[in-house]
Amino acid sequence: MIQPQPPDPSWPRYTAIPFPLYRFVPGRHPHPRRNPLGHSYGRPEPHVAPFLPDAWRQAEGYLYGIDLYNYAYWWECHEVFESYWHAVGPKTEQGNFFQALIQLAAAHLKQAVGEVRAADNLMERGLIRLENVPDRYMGVDVLGLREDVRRHGIGQTQRPVLIRLDGPIEPPA
Repeated sequence: MIQPQPPDPSWPRYTAIPFPLYRFVPGRHPHPRRNPLGHSYGRPEPHVAPFLPDAWRQAEGYLYGIDLYNYAYWWECHEVFESYWHAVGPKTEQGNFFQALIQLAAAHLKQAVGEVRAADNLMERGLIRLENVPDRYMGVDVLGLREDVRRHGIGQTQRPVLIRLDGPIEPPA
């Protein structure tokens, strides 16, 4: 089993929302929602309001989802992006984008638990979804992200694929 590694601490944070107490990895930690010891036990599931793609800078939940993803909170990230996916609809361009991010997060989580085949499958499915998104979308250089996913998929990089958003974004307080 691989220990999830967050990026260099100098990597940007896009919100000041605190991270959960631990990064959930199945088999290593209590389930966040189902186990009384879980970091989100008894808390409501994330519910988010849809937003227009051009309004991404004001969508704090989206920015927090990117923070969670970049800092290896992949299960938690999946929950946030899945809420947006439901809110915007799975058949929309934005829904397709959220599904791609969900699949990339799930792929990294599968890699962390040593499920290489499942991870590769999810990474490939996420890449296919990203190919149906404009080259720049919701603050993400999608073209660059697709290239990073490809490099990661062929083993040119072992570190997780990270998502950098376009600036300027107000730094967290």
